[in-house]
Amino acid sequence: MFQSNVPAEVDALWTRRDTLTSADLAAREVVVAAIDMLDRGEARVAYVDPESDKILVDERAKHAILLAFRLLDMKESKAGPFDYHDRIPLKRHFPGVRVVPGAIARWGSHHAPGVVLMPSFTNIGAYVDSGTMVDTWATVGSCAQIGRNVHVSGGVGIGGVLEPPGAVPVVVEDDCFVGSRSLVVEGARVRTGAKLGAGVVLTASTRVFDVQTGKEFPRGEAPPWSVCVSATRSKVFDGGEFGFTCLAVIKHLETGEVHDKLALDALFREHGSAA
Repeated sequence: MFQSNVPAEVDALWTRRDTLTSADLAAREVVVAAIDMLDRGEARVAYVDPESDKILVDERAKHAILLAFRLLDMKESKAGPFDYHDRIPLKRHFPGVRVVPGAIARWGSHHAPGVVLMPSFTNIGAYVDSGTMVDTWATVGSCAQIGRNVHVSGGVGIGGVLEPPGAVPVVVEDDCFVGSRSLVVEGARVRTGAKLGAGVVLTASTRVFDVQTGKEFPRGEAPPWSVCVSATRSKVFDGGEFGFTCLAVIKHLETGEVHDKLALDALFREHGSAA
């Protein structure tokens, strides 16, 4: 059974959230402690259950984040010469993380030691595991979960989610590559070892096909240890024939295979998608 690490007091606060204000100092203390746990990586909004292979969501952690927007006051803050005005302050502690000037992360996001942040943005509730690079102009949305040794390439948009209740955040598992300018949103899942070409759009409803066999995989999921590019499938309507975006699996890798970057680039280019 899933057990949250976030204090149970958050549940009681959530039931009376409409009555809370920034003057409720005891409530604020509980919520700040919960967000601090997310910030340090002692709690997280979601993770893959190793037994069921399902994504488990900690609704209590999501509720703590939403309560923070109600309980915290708007405040001025500074980062060098830049001024900010927000309820959620910037993250200040990055032990063991390389943070390149221009990188922005909000308090309540967690970056494990060994992460590299190029000029990018990480929102509250996100979790970025060790060995991962968040490249230039990439965005890791609220509550998104990024695994170990992932390359989130330049301009990638990893979608966030706080509401509605029960919504599953985007999960990119270990050893993945997300090509430049790709969008992974709506709780889509990039499974372990998957490589996405540039400009891929993966949503919860995106259809996924193997180009060699025609086999269809679960919607909204890049299969493990696969190389995928964006494609289209035609569908006929009364008004004409239209192409709809899908995900095409062009190659299957051996489990644990470390794919040579030049070979991967060549493979993507062969199928009309440059990494």
